[in-house]
Amino acid sequence: MQIEQWLRDIPPITRTYMIGAFLTTAACALDLVSPFSLYFNANLIFRKFQLWRLFTNFFFFGGTFSLDFLFHMFFLVRYSKQLEENAFRGKTADFFYFILYGATAMTILAPILKLYFLGSSLTFMMVYVWGRRNPYSRMNFLGLFPFTAPYLPWVLFSFSVVLGNSGTVDLLGIFVGHLYYFLEDVYPRMIGSRYRLLKTPAIIEALFEQQHHPLIDDMDDNDDDDDDDVVQ
Repeated sequence: MQIEQWLRDIPPITRTYMIGAFLTTAACALDLVSPFSLYFNANLIFRKFQLWRLFTNFFFFGGTFSLDFLFHMFFLVRYSKQLEENAFRGKTADFFYFILYGATAMTILAPILKLYFLGSSLTFMMVYVWGRRNPYSRMNFLGLFPFTAPYLPWVLFSFSVVLGNSGTVDLLGIFVGHLYYFLEDVYPRMIGSRYRLLKTPAIIEALFEQQHHPLIDDMDDNDDDDDDDVVQ
């Protein structure tokens, strides 16, 4: 019952993504599905019409329930949940479009960078945007040194490189996240306009039957800016 309640407390888009990642990992761990049938491959997608690869590569975080899988699930649930509950509160369609934008941009860039699984990049995008929208949140890495939230993706990127990873997947997430932040948060202020380049299409709003609540929409998205976080 506690697990059921915990799942209910997670907002819908984050919950769906987390469950999808868990089931994908379980299927691979039990040898029900091979990672070779999940990875992104433009030739197989567009020539063999294996269209599921456009989606499944975002749900693969490893073939077993390893420490690396738990690490990614922690950051996925934590920061996706906080974005959906705060910056996108009452805007489920907008949050879905945010994820769709990120997945589309990464899919376009994946063949150039020769990347095959993009779930980690999508997680890094969420972490980057969360950090930008919570600029005063104080954090510390393993209790060793303090920093503010906008530096979190760079701290994680540096740690990943120290562990011997290439870092390309992480940089892709940072790049796509920064592009979203610029187009959605910075550019409208630069031109002094409320026009949104990444406005959610009406068809997606209709799909989610989005209800806007002015009181909620006007609330400060940085309610938790003064909270202390620990990166473990």
